Amino acid sequence: TAVYFTTALFDAMASEAVGALAGLEEIWTGGDVLSAPALRRVLEECPGTTVVHAYGPTESTVFCSYQVFGPGERVVERLHLGVPMANTRMYVLDEGLRPVVPGVVGELYVAGSHLARGYVGRPGLSSERFVADPFGPAGERMYRTGDLARWNEHGEVVFEGRADQQVKLRGFRIEPGEIESALVVHPSVAQAAVVVREDRPGDKRL
Repeated sequence: TAVYFTTALFDAMASEAVGALAGLEEIWTGGDVLSAPALRRVLEECPGTTVVHAYGPTESTVFCSYQVFGPGERVVERLHLGVPMANTRMYVLDEGLRPVVPGVVGELYVAGSHLARGYVGRPGLSSERFVADPFGPAGERMYRTGDLARWNEHGEVVFEGRADQQVKLRGFRIEPGEIESALVVHPSVAQAAVVVREDRPGDKRL
């Protein structure tokens, strides 16, 4: 038996009902940054369950890489984006679209047959984010994720933050600058700053 949980639901299950997961063979989770303490709790309480931490933006419909914690791999040293899935190509490139060497941070690009065609009614944004793939077959495109990443010594992609100010909260992409712009329109607001707070592990809020 296998299930998929968003990361928020996975964290909640790990905290409040981890015993209900013990009979599952496989759990997939993704959509946001996974809580390492929540993952450790599930791995400890469900020794026979494989947990797959998956990554992928909506534009790649949806997952494009994964990290597996099988029955023989229960130590969580550092969460990363894992390795590319089948039929997926992932590149870490510099500003000139040149591959960077392992250990060096660049922007993450994703390519493969699963890419979206673009954004409905937004040709400018589509051309900005979906660009020609110089490393793949002729005519192929790659998606500029906006995520900063690097390759580690094991051939896995490690997430290092965002190239812009976008944040992800409960699976939703949020642009703090857009909220700030809306707030300062009010005559009583002179300046505004929007940040993500995490007063309790796994409980993010603006």
